[in-house]
Amino acid sequence: MLDTTIINKLTDRVLNAQDHATTMTKLTDEYPSMSIEDSYAVQDELRRRWIARGDRCVGLKAGLTSKAKMLQMGVDEPSFGILMASFSRPENSAIDIKELVHPRVEAEIAFVTKAELKGDLTIEQVLVATDYIIPAVEVIDSRYEKFKFDLVSVIADNGSSSRYVTGGRPRDPRELDLRTIGVVIEKNGEIMALGASAAVLNHPANAVVMLVKHLASRGEVLPAGSYVMTGGITEAIPVSAGDCITARFQDMGSVSFRFV
Repeated sequence: MLDTTIINKLTDRVLNAQDHATTMTKLTDEYPSMSIEDSYAVQDELRRRWIARGDRCVGLKAGLTSKAKMLQMGVDEPSFGILMASFSRPENSAIDIKELVHPRVEAEIAFVTKAELKGDLTIEQVLVATDYIIPAVEVIDSRYEKFKFDLVSVIADNGSSSRYVTGGRPRDPRELDLRTIGVVIEKNGEIMALGASAAVLNHPANAVVMLVKHLASRGEVLPAGSYVMTGGITEAIPVSAGDCITARFQDMGSVSFRFV
């Protein structure tokens, strides 16, 4: 692994790009030997600094969990990132486009846990430990120049996470077939993408299973009360100032907001 001095230097670079909505070159351009483990070390340092600023970690996100996203991003495995309270925006709110670099939106099913999760799990164990599921839209925002990156660099950029909006209505996950929930993303009233929730690893709870396994490999657990975004059901949709976004989830309601 890269030493602590380099991890801190890379964290400085990522944090500056995120704070000031500026671009940066792929981290692997300067450090071609950088590993996925190094990228998660950068995430750890990002979380430490955010908490030191007074922010609060509310949960985690799984990314690149659908075939559409894997093809779009040119990767073949999921990644994981941190969700802070400051990333959240209310439904029907206005998101300032000047705070973002390459914004895109994707519709996801979010899980809120009521029990700690650790180790190897089944889907049923995840569902039993889930307080409720709820519709969500993530605004992803890669800070890399010309939108060119690799998996190692993406993970160090916290999975391109920037904002998320939750809406619709909470549902008991055992009341629905979580493989067959239809989702439609509209931009300015025009349908831009549609899909079914099985696109996320055949069942969105599988994203939680993989996340908990990832945490176990690092000696961590998923605490009770965690908010977990399970990954985009469709490809990500580019947005710009003036765009109004609505994501409609079958039997779960919708999420709407706009960019200004």
